[in-house]
Amino acid sequence: MTDNSWLQIGLYLATIILCARPLGVWMAAVYEGRKTFLHRALGWLERLIYRAAGIRPDDPMNWKAYATAVMLLSLLSGIALYGLQCLQGYLPLNPEHMSGVSPDLAFNTAISFVTNTNWQSYNGETTLSYLTQMLGLTVQNFISAAVGMAVLVALIRGLRGKQTDNLGNFWADLTRGILYILLPLSVVLAMLLVSQGVVQSLNPYQKVRLVEPQHYSMRTTGSNGKMVNTRTVVRHQLLPTGPAASQIAIKQLGTNGGGFFGANSAYPYENPTPLSNWLEMAAILLIPAALCCTFGRMVGDMRQGWAIMAAMLLLLIPLMIGCTAAEHAQNPAVAHLIHHHPGWALKNHGYMEGKETRFGITDSAIWTTVTTAASNGSVNSMLDSYSAIGGLIPMWLLQLGEVVFGGVGSGLYGMIMFVIVTVFIAGLMVGRTPEYLGKKIEAFEIKMAAICVLVPPALLLTATAVACVLPGVTNALGNTGPHGFSEILYWASSTANNNGSAFAGLGTNSVFYNIVGGVLMWVGRFWIIIPTLALAGSLAKKKIIPPSSGTLPTHNGMFTCLLAATVVLVGALTFFPALALGPIVEFLSGGRL
Repeated sequence: MTDNSWLQIGLYLATIILCARPLGVWMAAVYEGRKTFLHRALGWLERLIYRAAGIRPDDPMNWKAYATAVMLLSLLSGIALYGLQCLQGYLPLNPEHMSGVSPDLAFNTAISFVTNTNWQSYNGETTLSYLTQMLGLTVQNFISAAVGMAVLVALIRGLRGKQTDNLGNFWADLTRGILYILLPLSVVLAMLLVSQGVVQSLNPYQKVRLVEPQHYSMRTTGSNGKMVNTRTVVRHQLLPTGPAASQIAIKQLGTNGGGFFGANSAYPYENPTPLSNWLEMAAILLIPAALCCTFGRMVGDMRQGWAIMAAMLLLLIPLMIGCTAAEHAQNPAVAHLIHHHPGWALKNHGYMEGKETRFGITDSAIWTTVTTAASNGSVNSMLDSYSAIGGLIPMWLLQLGEVVFGGVGSGLYGMIMFVIVTVFIAGLMVGRTPEYLGKKIEAFEIKMAAICVLVPPALLLTATAVACVLPGVTNALGNTGPHGFSEILYWASSTANNNGSAFAGLGTNSVFYNIVGGVLMWVGRFWIIIPTLALAGSLAKKKIIPPSSGTLPTHNGMFTCLLAATVVLVGALTFFPALALGPIVEFLSGGRL
């Protein structure tokens, strides 16, 4: 690693930490219903939404009503997005006259965006109309992110509640999250991205004349059935445009990750400059980090939020450094040549394959670890070209359960499930009933936390095994051997944990991958949300117990280390055998050359 790499990592982490507190305090005020300066500008709109939708924001909901509202909204959103894709050929704002999406791909995409996964088995510029991108995908980016934040807020209310079943009102939490948090931040970021050259237009694709015509030859079958050489001259190029900046802003802030174009954030129209790259990269962790402070503020003890953030950083920083160092390391092929030809003037430039020269190795590696630590899924380089260890690290970050910051809301409530498991283990060590924030952690809470921790690993390992043995499914692999297994394992890890990034060497636009991937994304999202809300409802009904001399402090360095160790232990025990068949054996065999 270079000095520049250390500087960039340090500057990036410092930016996130410094922004976390003010934004976190702001979000706590929004969800607690306190007035802010934005209420003067947008309060009328909030009231209008309530009246138009028949919402009474002060009506309390228990956990079952809250969960029903979440599921109902998600189901209706999925149906609407599915229909919009299938009918886009008959709808306006389709200047390129794109036809409807196939049923299995529309099913996969609808579930993908409803669950905040944003897995994409298509190229946006050749598959979806402007209307589908705006009314379908961009809207779902806002809604799915706000749903995750609302579920987190409901869990916080359960932790601080005193013998009540009131978790708040889902529709009010959803509206406030979009109106006062996601929308203002997205407008600011979109304007900044447009200033850097990110496209925002409703004009048709632009046909431009090349400065220098391109000549190439290709072999085709002639009329007589024989192969002939055909010489072709290309004089024009079609440049796709569209309303991209507005979607890219919320895709990063909402940890969605779906690209407007097929190459995602490696595409120049989505991410044209190092500054746009920095802004988008900072946006990915901005809200997840700030929610740790929101948590501390709402439970009345900021130390609790800082402890969880410290555990997340304790996991993220070594893995970020490790991925960056692995990609800066010498390619084994270059080392072999130097060994056999010591007189050759060969220099170590690291692994630049699949990376954009305008970003380089360091920015690509930071982005990769950040986007897989968060439930984001956007990419500015191709992970299939990473070294064995460079590819292992983002894959393992997915498999830890998207709790190292994770998605907006979903990452923190996932980490709180690990907190419940950690205090339970600590309670067993000292022979006491475990407590967290004054609430006793009993059998029901442990069962719900265990479901949240164990469902994604069970899903992804089962799906990986099935995909490896079904005839014809492995034909979609871009590679064979351990790297091919890594491609399948990464697909299952990304979908089951609602991330959405891909190794980019696996062709997933098939009936099997679309249907099975859709099921993985749906179950991976809602089999976590429902137990989380059930746990919140159970905790809300309990009385708060004053701390005693036997109470385990959950805000100090010892607990932070214990929490991080629990996450690592679960991840290591669960996934080491699968990782040993993929990236680990690839590394031991000398890596991909």
